[in-house]
This record gives sequence, C-alpha cells and structure tokens, in this order.
Amino acid sequence: QVQLVESGGGLVQAGGSLRLSCVASGRTFSRYTMGWFRQAPGKERQFVASISRAGSATYYADSVKGRFTISRDNAKNTVYLQMNSVKPEDTAVYSCARKGLTTAAEYDVWGQGTQVNVSS
Repeated sequence: QVQLVESGGGLVQAGGSLRLSCVASGRTFSRYTMGWFRQAPGKERQFVASISRAGSATYYADSVKGRFTISRDNAKNTVYLQMNSVKPEDTAVYSCARKGLTTAAEYDVWGQGTQVNVSS
C-alpha cells in the first residue's frame, strides 16, 4: 500500500514563504499525477495544485495562481509545493494526494496532512 507523508508546514508571517514536501513510498510514483489540497477549519477541502506524471503540466486554483508552485522529483518520489507571498487565508491543513487532476474524488491515496499557519 502506497503511503504519502507530508512535511514542511509551520508558522509563517504573511508575505513569507514556505515549501511543503510529500514523499511517496513504493516504486510507482512516476506513473501518477499528484496534487495538493487544503482544508481550513469549518471549510470544505479545496484544490490547490496538481502536476502531471513527468511534471510538464501543472494546474492551480485561482486563489494561489502566481504565488504557489508545484513541482516533483520522480527520482526522489517527492512532490513539492512552494508557497510564496502567503496570506492569512492560506492557513489550512495541506495534504498531498495521488492520481487525480483538480477534483478530490479523482484521487485514490491521501497523506495525513501538514498544518500551515499564516499570521497577519
């Protein structure tokens, strides 16, 4: 069973930067698209970004476009989310997931998440 483990969350001031990582177990990482989602308290899970298998295509939610960058290193079984110019409304638990595009229902394996808190 594939496992996804996120890291890199924490407390950051508004306008600052943070890089999240998600490491996948197993040998099939490069076969799947990967995505990042977030969920704030009392709110529904929200799509953030996704990336194609080779990393040649990326997709972003309008709310993060131009500020966040998704990338992957298939040799390291890792997908990243570089978060720049963060805002208090970016505060959420960020989770990575496997296989989908922009809709949560498309994804089949999820990590436990890492908390990101942005102070104003």
